[in-house]
Amino acid sequence: MSRFRSRPAPARAPSGSLVLLLVLAACGGEPAPATDATLYEGARLIVGDGTVLDNAAFVVEDGRFTLVGQAGAVDVPAGTPRIDLAGKTVMPALVNAHVHLPTDRAERATLLQHMAYYGAGMAVSLGLDDGDLGYVMRDEVVPDGARSLTAGRGITSPEPGRTEVPYWVTSEEEARAAVRELATQRPDFVKIWVDDRGGQYERLSETLYTAVIDEAHAQGLRVIAHVFSLEDGKGLLRAGIDAFAHGIRDQDVDDELVALWQERPNVVLVPNLPDPGVAQDLSWLSGTVPAAELERMQANATDRPQAQASFGIQARNLVRLHQAGIPIAFGTDGSSPWAVHQELEDMVRAGMPAADVLAAATGGAAALLQRTDIGVIESGRSADFLVLDGDPTADITVTRRIDSVYLRGTAVDREALATRLKGAAAQ
Repeated sequence: MSRFRSRPAPARAPSGSLVLLLVLAACGGEPAPATDATLYEGARLIVGDGTVLDNAAFVVEDGRFTLVGQAGAVDVPAGTPRIDLAGKTVMPALVNAHVHLPTDRAERATLLQHMAYYGAGMAVSLGLDDGDLGYVMRDEVVPDGARSLTAGRGITSPEPGRTEVPYWVTSEEEARAAVRELATQRPDFVKIWVDDRGGQYERLSETLYTAVIDEAHAQGLRVIAHVFSLEDGKGLLRAGIDAFAHGIRDQDVDDELVALWQERPNVVLVPNLPDPGVAQDLSWLSGTVPAAELERMQANATDRPQAQASFGIQARNLVRLHQAGIPIAFGTDGSSPWAVHQELEDMVRAGMPAADVLAAATGGAAALLQRTDIGVIESGRSADFLVLDGDPTADITVTRRIDSVYLRGTAVDREALATRLKGAAAQ
């Protein structure tokens, strides 16, 4: 059931660039208070927990939200700067719980900035981080960039010809030893792959993934699984998995799977929907994608019935699990910085209400990460938020119409980022 709650919206002022109104002290020319507090008021506020406030107001101070409420009801000292957001929508920055980041520092930082340009405030690199960089940069503040978490090296059965970053395990002792080694660095998850890659490899067996899950839990770590088949989904649930980094992809889920999952109500699904196989207008990417590259991408954005069939299976499964009360989070896989907006649209295309999708991509994903400092606009949390030209609960593609991105209370210089990113991509 949707947790979306809203009050009727007031008449909107015409949208446009943000209007900064610096309110001078009123009493005898007293100086403004010694604080960096700023009041933002008049926007429609998507809180991130399913709640929506119309004509809202919130205060940001020292990089955090300090007050959130209705415009006119938030009390601030005289002289506090005010930003008029009438006609806009504000929502939390997106939390991407499944990506793969580069293991070169400069490349990783640039990608985190590119992700911030498109509205992500946090990204989790799941299982392909070789070396120490993922841990060194964990939660590091990259200027104008999203923060990141890491699962370090994941665990799988041998897959010759694919990446050799994950631990390849063939026995219970190897599986447990890999987890114990990971535990010394305290990854944010233990990532496992349970997939034969279309019959190319012997997938991680039930015996081995059960050993991984058991050892991880003994070490105080949670396990998230790349999964493909319905059979393995059931086995992972029985073994105590904590989250899935993909939905079931080989067939529609059945009553047994739903019942197993409902018996384990804290297991989270990160859908990672596939390419929907439909023609799309990609012109909204022109801010960071050079014209020649965008032209090539647009030429490939065509209707493809085979892709549509694959999407249909996962779409139906997502909706059924959502309707069954399974907790849904958000992730895109890969490393595309703009894929967050495609995933949002695809989750709505699948049949989830837009308000629920937005909650999954903000507060829901933050809850999966056990982070109480991001994902929701409430007092005490990091002031990571987007200002949008329109209402994404009515049209999910409005998340692409970004007026501004704020991370840790500071506006991201999207114009400078666009110039640099587009120039680098064209070289």
